[in-house]
Amino acid sequence: MERSEAYGFSAVMSGAFLLSCLLFAAVNRGQRGPYMDEAFHVPQAQAYCQGRFLQVLRGAVPWDPMITTLPGLYLVSVGIVKPVAWLCGWTGSVVCSTGMLRFINLLFSAGNFYLLYLLLSKIHQKNKAVSGFQRILSTLTLAMFPTLYFFTFLYYTDPGSVFFTLFAYLMCLYGNHKTSVLLGFCGFMFRQTNIVWTVFCAGNTVAEKLNEAWKTELQKKKDEKISFRKGSFSDLMRILRFLIKYLTSPKNLFTLTALTWPYIILVVGFCVFVFINGGIVVGDRSSHEACLHFPQMFYFLSFTVFFSFPHLVTPSKIKKFYLSLRKHPVQYSLITAISLFLIWKFTYVHKYLLADNRHYTFYVWRKVFQRHELVKYVLAPVYIFSCWSFADTLKSKPIFWILMYFVCLLAVTVPQKLLEFRYFILPFLIYRLNIPFPSLYRQLLELAFYIAVNAITLYVFLNKTFQWANSDEIQRFMW
Repeated sequence: MERSEAYGFSAVMSGAFLLSCLLFAAVNRGQRGPYMDEAFHVPQAQAYCQGRFLQVLRGAVPWDPMITTLPGLYLVSVGIVKPVAWLCGWTGSVVCSTGMLRFINLLFSAGNFYLLYLLLSKIHQKNKAVSGFQRILSTLTLAMFPTLYFFTFLYYTDPGSVFFTLFAYLMCLYGNHKTSVLLGFCGFMFRQTNIVWTVFCAGNTVAEKLNEAWKTELQKKKDEKISFRKGSFSDLMRILRFLIKYLTSPKNLFTLTALTWPYIILVVGFCVFVFINGGIVVGDRSSHEACLHFPQMFYFLSFTVFFSFPHLVTPSKIKKFYLSLRKHPVQYSLITAISLFLIWKFTYVHKYLLADNRHYTFYVWRKVFQRHELVKYVLAPVYIFSCWSFADTLKSKPIFWILMYFVCLLAVTVPQKLLEFRYFILPFLIYRLNIPFPSLYRQLLELAFYIAVNAITLYVFLNKTFQWANSDEIQRFMW
């Protein structure tokens, strides 16, 4: 990092943190008590804060069944708050108050800002055309990503989950795989589905070896490197034959195992946990049952297009997609038929989606999908364009990296019955980190859009309150 870039980065990060502190104070003044899921997280964290670890394990302090994640957030909170309280001489209820616990996520937010910058620098280190200003601007944009930024001000697992997962990914890119696994375990303790991103880190390592072997294979045949956007059946079959040949070689398997054994240990440990626990969820399993909800992939792609429209919805891309449609009508007809079938047979509607009018997803579903029973089918072309544009922006990545990412994306989205935008944060960030740097104009447009969305959502949360007929509590709109 050059000196001017270092000064610029420090100034932007400090300014962003100061702004977040001011917004944090406003949120805490407006909503002093626990809200939504905080009503479950805060009392549990306070039990840990009072040192009642063994009582929690023995069941003397009951585990709230509404909490479906492991206690990583509470352990980290206690590990930070208690020493600070001792150093500052704080006592009483202030030590683990709702505001103090929320402040932990403000610290995670600052950590995420730095990690995003380091990841952008590492992933795009070979692109000398990218300036320091562009890296800082992209970092600020991703740090302001609305779905993540909103939960900076509440006591939710998302900022910490993102922090440890991104940190694990960074260590993986630097080849520090044991450290990556340790951080991956911390991410797993925040949210069990983060084990998928541990597999992604292992897959990233495997993909590097596969890409090296693939280049050698093509050189032997004096062939050209295939392009993912071609997507011809013969290309896919050639890749499949290569994978089978490579992965059935004992020598290659030994090499890959030697590289990824720390990840293998963690994944095996995860499997043991699932077997002993009787499932991945630790709380109310009836509301979090796994299913084959394939339209979740379509929702994620639409979500990504919405938040990355400066890169994914451009006149050149629309024209390119139209030409692709004309060139491959049979392929797109088949894709459309498969999409319609998946929508028809595998669309699930979670009870929470229909019952809780405090979430934006409630209104998305009611105003769009429930407007008419055919709407979900009419949106198929939008999904297909979203998928095409999404994949097109990844064409600069090696083919085996793309395959690994899509496998992990399917694994983290499809089993979820509930449509919840928070579940899309990590796959979106990893995607966004790996696409080529856009033009400065598009970066500024994206940042302006994120700032506008954040301003609107925080204003609505603080000022547009309402009450239910059967409750005196103030209700607020949120992601």
